[in-house]
Order: sequence, then C-alpha cells, then structure tokens
Amino acid sequence: MRTLQSLGIGCIFLAVAACGGIEHREPLTTVATVDLSRYAGTWHEIARLPMWFQRHCVDSKAIYTSRPDGTVGVHNECTTDSGGLDQADGVATVVDHNTNARLAVVFDNFFSRLFGSSRQGNYWILDLDPDYRVAMVGTPDRRYLWILSRTPDLDEPAYEHLVAKAQGLGFPVGDLIRTRRPLHNP
Repeated sequence: MRTLQSLGIGCIFLAVAACGGIEHREPLTTVATVDLSRYAGTWHEIARLPMWFQRHCVDSKAIYTSRPDGTVGVHNECTTDSGGLDQADGVATVVDHNTNARLAVVFDNFFSRLFGSSRQGNYWILDLDPDYRVAMVGTPDRRYLWILSRTPDLDEPAYEHLVAKAQGLGFPVGDLIRTRRPLHNP
C-alpha cells in the first residue's frame, strides 16, 4: 500500500513538473475597432510565419472587398519561386461585431480545410495604424502571423515595432519569413 501511495505521489510530481514546461500565454488581444470599408483594398505581405500552403510564395498580396451582405471578399495571390501564380478566393465573416477585428475566413478550396475556422475566428487584426497603411494579422493559436502593408515595402522602424509587438503577444518571431526587404530612411 505504501509503495502504491509513493508511486501515486511520484506520478503527481512528474505531471506537475511536466506542466511546468508549458508556456502560459495571456489571451490574445486585437485592435479596438476596425472600419472594414477602410480596411478593404490591397495589402502586400511583408513577413509571415511559415505555413505549408505558402511554402513556395515569394511575393504575396491579399485583396479585400466589402460585399453587400456584410461579409468581406478575400482574394489571395502569390508569385511562386518558380514564377507561377497561386490564387485562392474566400469569404471573411465578422465574428466580433463590437470591434470587427476578429473574422472567420473560409476559402473556396482545399486550403480552407487546412486553415480551418472556429467560432472565435481565424483572422485577428492585432495591429492597425490609424491611417490603415500597416497591419499585423494572426490566429488566436499563434501558429500563423502576417505583417502587411498597403505598399510593397515597409520601413525598418515600423517593421521592428510590429515584430516586437508580435513577440510580446507570444508569436515565435524567430521563425518569421521576411518576404519584403526594408525601406531605408535617409
């Protein structure tokens, strides 16, 4: 009996020790509000976390359009490392109507099953400058992250600011793939 108790206590200590290595993350926060009509338009990818379905992309952009039913049309395209063009179309539905910063995006192809969606959405706007020129978007599980700009380039201080914010939010910024080189200010 004593051996079983000792074994049980030992298992509890092992379980607690194993959980000690699990990183506790604060809930992910989004921007306070998004005007989706201002957010619509073309966004160029500056950097992203690695993902299977963008593994060959070297130049990506997303084009968002406001739709009459209140959803957002999504058109993603990328130039591949072989010079081809990959495209995917989908629809984004607002999940958090108080902020419009959490959306559920579903694509009309195979990738929608990979990317998935949930009641809390899979497209969270984490940072957005007041002029709607630069944005950072991620998923609540912190697996995916994009740094976006209205122009194909982004200056280094703005990029570093977003990387630092992403790191503070718990994203693995050491894995970021920078698809655009920085602008250097004189």
